[in-house]
Amino acid sequence: MGLLALGTAFVVFGTLRRTASPPVAGLDARPSEDGRLLGHFPYPEARPEQLAAIAPGLQLRPEAAESLRALQRDAQADGVRIQVLSAFRPVELQRRLFFDVKAERNQSARTRAQVSAPPGYSEHSTGYAVDLGDATRPDLHLNPDFDATAAFRWLKANAHRYHFQMSFPRSNPQGVSYEPWHWRYEGSTTALRLFEPAQRFTR
Repeated sequence: MGLLALGTAFVVFGTLRRTASPPVAGLDARPSEDGRLLGHFPYPEARPEQLAAIAPGLQLRPEAAESLRALQRDAQADGVRIQVLSAFRPVELQRRLFFDVKAERNQSARTRAQVSAPPGYSEHSTGYAVDLGDATRPDLHLNPDFDATAAFRWLKANAHRYHFQMSFPRSNPQGVSYEPWHWRYEGSTTALRLFEPAQRFTR
Protein backbone atom coordinates (compact mmCIF):
# COMPACT_ATOMS: atom_id res chain seq x y z
CA MET A 1 0.00 0.00 0.00
CA GLY A 2 1.39 3.42 -0.94
CA LEU A 3 1.91 6.16 1.62
CA LEU A 4 -1.01 8.20 0.24
CA ALA A 5 -3.38 5.21 0.43
CA LEU A 6 -2.13 4.31 3.89
CA GLY A 7 -2.66 7.87 5.09
CA THR A 8 -6.15 7.88 3.62
CA ALA A 9 -6.94 4.62 5.41
CA PHE A 10 -5.88 6.08 8.76
CA VAL A 11 -8.01 9.18 8.18
CA VAL A 12 -11.06 7.08 7.24
CA PHE A 13 -10.54 4.72 10.21
CA GLY A 14 -10.14 7.63 12.59
CA THR A 15 -13.31 9.25 11.24
CA LEU A 16 -15.24 5.99 11.62
CA ARG A 17 -14.08 5.66 15.23
CA ARG A 18 -15.17 9.21 16.04
CA THR A 19 -18.56 8.91 14.33
CA ALA A 20 -19.44 5.33 15.40
CA SER A 21 -22.54 5.02 17.54
CA PRO A 22 -21.99 4.89 21.31
CA PRO A 23 -21.94 1.28 22.60
CA VAL A 24 -24.93 1.78 24.94
CA ALA A 25 -28.20 3.04 23.47
CA GLY A 26 -29.40 6.15 25.24
CA LEU A 27 -25.97 6.97 26.64
CA ASP A 28 -23.93 9.57 24.77
CA ALA A 29 -20.54 8.30 25.93
CA ARG A 30 -17.80 6.35 24.20
CA PRO A 31 -15.16 3.96 25.58
CA SER A 32 -11.70 5.19 26.42
CA GLU A 33 -8.64 3.73 24.68
CA ASP A 34 -8.48 0.88 27.22
CA GLY A 35 -12.11 -0.09 26.59
CA ARG A 36 -13.65 1.40 29.73
CA LEU A 37 -16.94 3.25 29.56
CA LEU A 38 -17.28 5.86 32.32
CA GLY A 39 -14.70 3.90 34.29
CA HIS A 40 -16.16 0.41 33.78
CA PHE A 41 -14.74 -2.42 31.68
CA PRO A 42 -17.06 -4.34 29.31
CA TYR A 43 -18.24 -7.80 30.36
CA PRO A 44 -20.24 -10.52 28.57
CA GLU A 45 -23.53 -11.77 29.95
CA ALA A 46 -23.44 -15.33 31.28
CA ARG A 47 -25.80 -17.70 29.49
CA PRO A 48 -28.56 -19.46 31.47
CA GLU A 49 -26.86 -22.84 31.15
CA GLN A 50 -23.69 -21.38 32.71
CA LEU A 51 -25.46 -20.46 35.96
CA ALA A 52 -26.47 -22.29 39.13
CA ALA A 53 -28.97 -21.25 41.79
CA ILE A 54 -27.52 -20.24 45.16
CA ALA A 55 -30.80 -19.04 46.70
CA PRO A 56 -34.27 -18.14 45.44
CA GLY A 57 -33.79 -15.57 42.68
CA LEU A 58 -29.97 -15.61 42.98
CA GLN A 59 -27.55 -17.29 40.57
CA LEU A 60 -23.80 -17.57 40.05
CA ARG A 61 -21.43 -19.60 37.91
CA PRO A 62 -21.15 -23.06 39.55
CA GLU A 63 -17.51 -22.70 40.60
CA ALA A 64 -18.20 -19.31 42.19
CA ALA A 65 -21.33 -20.67 43.87
CA GLU A 66 -19.42 -23.59 45.38
CA SER A 67 -16.68 -21.34 46.69
CA LEU A 68 -19.19 -18.85 48.08
CA ARG A 69 -21.04 -21.58 49.96
CA ALA A 70 -17.75 -22.67 51.54
CA LEU A 71 -17.00 -19.06 52.47
CA GLN A 72 -20.40 -18.62 54.12
CA ARG A 73 -20.15 -21.95 55.93
CA ASP A 74 -16.72 -21.17 57.37
CA ALA A 75 -17.75 -17.65 58.33
CA GLN A 76 -20.79 -19.10 60.12
CA ALA A 77 -18.46 -21.42 62.05
CA ASP A 78 -16.66 -18.28 63.22
CA GLY A 79 -19.94 -16.72 64.32
CA VAL A 80 -20.27 -14.41 61.29
CA ARG A 81 -23.38 -14.45 59.08
CA ILE A 82 -22.60 -13.31 55.55
CA GLN A 83 -25.68 -12.69 53.42
CA VAL A 84 -25.82 -12.56 49.62
CA LEU A 85 -27.72 -9.43 48.54
CA SER A 86 -27.20 -9.65 44.78
CA ALA A 87 -25.46 -12.00 42.36
CA PHE A 88 -25.90 -12.49 38.59
CA ARG A 89 -27.72 -9.64 36.87
CA PRO A 90 -28.81 -9.87 33.24
CA VAL A 91 -27.91 -6.91 31.06
CA GLU A 92 -31.57 -5.88 30.80
CA LEU A 93 -31.88 -5.60 34.58
CA GLN A 94 -28.64 -3.62 34.69
CA ARG A 95 -30.11 -1.30 32.04
CA ARG A 96 -33.09 -0.56 34.28
CA LEU A 97 -30.91 -0.08 37.35
CA PHE A 98 -28.74 2.38 35.47
CA PHE A 99 -31.25 4.42 33.48
CA ASP A 100 -34.32 4.32 35.72
CA VAL A 101 -32.46 5.39 38.85
CA LYS A 102 -30.46 7.93 36.82
CA ALA A 103 -33.72 9.54 35.71
CA GLU A 104 -35.35 9.25 39.13
CA ARG A 105 -32.42 11.02 40.80
CA ASN A 106 -31.79 13.43 37.93
CA GLN A 107 -28.16 12.26 37.75
CA SER A 108 -25.65 12.75 34.98
CA ALA A 109 -24.37 9.59 33.32
CA ARG A 110 -20.94 10.08 34.88
CA THR A 111 -22.38 10.51 38.37
CA ARG A 112 -24.59 7.46 37.97
CA ALA A 113 -21.66 5.39 36.69
CA GLN A 114 -19.77 6.02 39.92
CA VAL A 115 -22.25 3.79 41.74
CA SER A 116 -23.78 1.63 38.99
CA ALA A 117 -22.21 0.27 35.81
CA PRO A 118 -23.84 0.92 32.44
CA PRO A 119 -25.49 -2.15 30.87
CA GLY A 120 -22.90 -4.43 29.33
CA TYR A 121 -20.25 -3.12 31.72
CA SER A 122 -21.25 -4.73 35.03
CA GLU A 123 -19.24 -7.47 36.71
CA HIS A 124 -22.56 -8.89 37.91
CA SER A 125 -23.49 -9.89 34.36
CA THR A 126 -20.59 -12.36 34.26
CA GLY A 127 -22.06 -14.51 37.03
CA TYR A 128 -18.88 -14.07 39.07
CA ALA A 129 -19.73 -11.01 41.19
CA VAL A 130 -21.75 -10.73 44.39
CA ASP A 131 -22.92 -8.03 46.76
CA LEU A 132 -22.53 -9.24 50.35
CA GLY A 133 -23.91 -8.01 53.65
CA ASP A 134 -23.87 -8.77 57.35
CA ALA A 135 -27.12 -10.59 58.19
CA THR A 136 -27.07 -9.03 61.66
CA ARG A 137 -26.76 -5.47 60.28
CA PRO A 138 -29.31 -5.07 57.47
CA ASP A 139 -29.22 -1.32 58.09
CA LEU A 140 -25.73 -1.31 56.56
CA HIS A 141 -26.53 -3.30 53.43
CA LEU A 142 -25.04 -1.63 50.31
CA ASN A 143 -23.66 1.10 52.55
CA PRO A 144 -20.00 2.16 52.77
CA ASP A 145 -20.29 1.71 56.54
CA PHE A 146 -20.61 -2.02 55.89
CA ASP A 147 -16.84 -1.94 56.44
CA ALA A 148 -17.53 -1.50 60.16
CA THR A 149 -19.28 -4.88 60.43
CA ALA A 150 -18.01 -8.27 61.55
CA ALA A 151 -18.86 -9.65 58.10
CA PHE A 152 -16.59 -7.19 56.33
CA ARG A 153 -13.74 -7.75 58.77
CA TRP A 154 -14.04 -11.50 58.18
CA LEU A 155 -14.12 -11.02 54.40
CA LYS A 156 -11.11 -8.69 54.50
CA ALA A 157 -9.12 -11.32 56.37
CA ASN A 158 -10.38 -14.46 54.61
CA ALA A 159 -12.10 -13.86 51.25
CA HIS A 160 -8.88 -14.39 49.27
CA ARG A 161 -8.78 -18.01 50.52
CA TYR A 162 -11.99 -18.58 48.52
CA HIS A 163 -10.76 -16.60 45.49
CA PHE A 164 -12.93 -13.55 46.13
CA GLN A 165 -11.55 -10.04 45.83
CA MET A 166 -13.14 -6.67 46.54
CA SER A 167 -13.62 -4.97 43.18
CA PHE A 168 -13.80 -1.31 44.19
CA PRO A 169 -11.68 -0.40 47.22
CA ARG A 170 -11.20 3.19 48.32
CA SER A 171 -9.63 5.49 45.70
CA ASN A 172 -9.65 2.74 43.06
CA PRO A 173 -8.15 3.87 39.73
CA GLN A 174 -11.35 3.04 37.84
CA GLY A 175 -12.99 5.98 39.61
CA VAL A 176 -15.89 3.87 40.91
CA SER A 177 -17.28 4.72 44.34
CA TYR A 178 -16.00 2.69 47.30
CA GLU A 179 -18.07 -0.51 47.49
CA PRO A 180 -16.94 -2.72 50.38
CA TRP A 181 -19.89 -5.03 49.71
CA HIS A 182 -18.97 -5.85 46.07
CA TRP A 183 -16.71 -8.88 45.58
CA ARG A 184 -15.75 -10.84 42.48
CA TYR A 185 -14.62 -14.45 42.12
CA GLU A 186 -11.27 -15.03 40.41
CA GLY A 187 -10.74 -18.74 41.07
CA SER A 188 -11.08 -20.13 37.54
CA THR A 189 -9.34 -19.62 34.23
CA THR A 190 -12.49 -18.12 32.73
CA ALA A 191 -12.91 -15.66 35.61
CA LEU A 192 -9.25 -14.65 35.51
CA ARG A 193 -9.50 -14.01 31.79
CA LEU A 194 -12.60 -11.86 32.19
CA PHE A 195 -11.15 -9.74 34.98
CA GLU A 196 -7.57 -9.55 33.69
CA PRO A 197 -7.99 -6.06 32.16
CA ALA A 198 -9.30 -4.72 35.48
CA GLN A 199 -6.51 -6.46 37.39
CA ARG A 200 -3.88 -5.09 35.04
CA PHE A 201 -5.35 -1.60 35.29
CA THR A 202 -5.07 -1.56 39.08
CA ARG A 203 -1.45 -2.75 39.26
